[in-house]
Parts: sequence; C-alpha cells; structure tokens
Amino acid sequence: MTARIKIIGIGDGGAAGLLPEYQEMIQESELLMGGERQLSFFPEYKGEKAVIKGGLKQMTERLKQEERKTVVLASGDPLFYGIGSYLSKQTEVEIHPYMSSVQLAFSRMNESWQDAYVTSVHGRSMKGLAQRIDGKKKVALLTDAENTPAAIANYLLSFGMTEYTAFVAENLGGSEERCTRLTLEEMADWEGSPLNVVILKQRSEGPTWRFGIEDEEFFQRKPEKGLLTKKEIRILSLGALGLKEDSTMWDIGICTGSVAIEAAKIAREGAVFGIEKNEHDLENCYENMKKFRADLTVVQGKAPERLDEFPDPDAVFIGGTAGGMDRILDVCCSRLKPGGRIVLNAVTIENLAQAVEGFKNRSYETAITLTQVSRSKPILNLTRFDALNPIYIITATRKKGD
Repeated sequence: MTARIKIIGIGDGGAAGLLPEYQEMIQESELLMGGERQLSFFPEYKGEKAVIKGGLKQMTERLKQEERKTVVLASGDPLFYGIGSYLSKQTEVEIHPYMSSVQLAFSRMNESWQDAYVTSVHGRSMKGLAQRIDGKKKVALLTDAENTPAAIANYLLSFGMTEYTAFVAENLGGSEERCTRLTLEEMADWEGSPLNVVILKQRSEGPTWRFGIEDEEFFQRKPEKGLLTKKEIRILSLGALGLKEDSTMWDIGICTGSVAIEAAKIAREGAVFGIEKNEHDLENCYENMKKFRADLTVVQGKAPERLDEFPDPDAVFIGGTAGGMDRILDVCCSRLKPGGRIVLNAVTIENLAQAVEGFKNRSYETAITLTQVSRSKPILNLTRFDALNPIYIITATRKKGD
C-alpha cells in the first residue's frame, strides 16, 4: 500500500535535479509542504502550498489530520539529520531521498567518505566537539548561521587543532555553488553562504594521549602537587565509573581536571561537567582542557551549589567534598540516572565511614577498594619504592528494587 504522505529530498538545484517519478509525485499531490526556498522551486504547482513553520510537533499533528495526497519537501536525504526519521516514527510516510550535502561535498573533493566521521552543529552547540573529532582523519560538519565555518575554525584553533585543513562547500548543486580549500587560519576569516558543509582532513598527525596520562603532563599547582588525582588512582576510579561513549558525568571538585579530561576521552559522544571552588585550580584546569582537547563544562562554586545547572548524570566522581558531604550526596544520589554509579575517593578513615554511612542511608550499596601504590625510584645504581598516600575508592550503586 502506497503511503498518503511522501517525503521527497531535494537539492539546491531545485526541481531539475529530481527524478521524473519524483516530479510526478509532486504534481499529482494536493498539498505541498516545505521551506520557502524549497516551495519556490515549484511556481507552477496547482495544489495548496504550506510553509513549514514552528516545531515538528505542530507539523506532525497537521499531517495526521490531513486526508489529501501530501508531499513534504526536505533538504537532501530526509533520513540524514533531517525530518524523515522523526516523521516516520509519528505517522506512516514514504521516503524518497536526494543526495545528502555531505555526499555531494566529498564528491567535489574527489574523496571517499566511507571512513569519515560525520556530525552536525546545525541547531546545536559545538560544546564537546573537540574530543569528538580529535584524531579523526576526515570529519564532515553540517553547519548553520551561528556555527559557521569561521566559528568552527576559531573553536578548533583554541584547542590547537592545526593539523586539519578545511574544505568549505557552499550552495551545493545550485547555480551559486562554490568550493574552497582553506587552512584553519584562513577559514577563521571566512564569509559566504549560510548553506554550506565543512570537511576537515588531517594533513599531519596530531598529539595522542593514551589512557592513563602521566601526572607530570598536567598543569598543576607548584610546588604543591598533592591535589592531582594520581595516575594509578585515576585509572581505577574511571574503571569503577563504568562510563560509556555517550555518558554524562559530573566531577565534584574537578581541580586540575585530570579525571574529567580522561573521562571526556571515553565519553566522546557524551558530556562532562565539573565544579571547583578554587580559582587557581580552575586556571590549571582550563589550560589542561586546551592541551588535551577536552571541551568540558566547568563552573566555579562550592558543591552542591550550581549542580542544578547540570543535566542528570550517568556517573559522578567525587574527588573532594570540602566538608559538605551530606548535602552533596543528597543531590548526587537523587539525580543519578538509573543504573548509574557514584565513585568517591577518600583519604581518611573518617571520610570513608561518613561516605559509607551516607550511601547506606540513601539506599545505595557500596564496594570499597583500598589502594596502596608504590612507585619505583632510583637511588644511586639501585632501586627503591616510594609509597603514595593510601586512597579508599568507594563505588556506590542504587540497591535493586529501590
């Protein structure tokens, strides 16, 4: 059975770029919906034209009530960051794609794109883009009027990602098509059509960081270095958090950002939020974010203040409570998503006892690991071991059934 509502992808070349059967579907329809630019491609259309305005929910309600033959025009491939996926879940539709803008852009470059990382900053924040694309050989970005090629270039330059060159493809398939190869420095001054796609390609290898970054690589307090979560403890704590690629994590007492930065490398498609009361530690954290290309959301304050600004977490790391453990646990335990974990590092047995009791009172189960790490150190032509402070790593999960 043929669906009453058809979604047809169209390019900037207008009706001339459509297959004859698609053009026939449009002419035989009684209602044609789309953006103003798309509808202008069909001046001879005899049915009713309706400009898509407002949210998709309003549009969907109208389509559900509409009984006439309807065609909805969409840019490129309706299932590629388009309305096709949303509408197909709400009502019965028949989808007919055009070439996507990304496909056209790579064809203009004469580059294969099966190995490209494709993402969109159209209508969404660039926050977190640095860790998502870091190390990728080819990256395709869908842009908008705010997240322009110039804005993208300045963002990447702020993280030192100069190993990329750019290809900007404007008005693809249209009479005003323009394609330009640029360095990021050149793209920072770009001006052009708001209808564009940006392709990034590595011209050289960028810096790489293995899991378990060495302590001395981080900007930190000098001469006092005790506030950095040591590599061995960091690795164990991150393992206990059970992060996934799309996890949202909080870091309470983010300090220099060592745990949060490594977390961002794991949860590349997620987001990491941190809070720190000490201004000097925040300065080091910002420097580390730039160095390690981790675009975190960090605020200054004393937890649990300002935690209401963060979305609900899948995981929480508590590296310090500054005497406010009960209030912090109230917020973290009440807002943690189902199946999530809270990992708290304690140095003293008093904090250990308070944390275990606090989690118990909030219907959380705890597993405790006492870590006693020693590192080798040369002495003349011999080797001895220096012990690090013992750390209690407390992993808390909600009791089953609660």
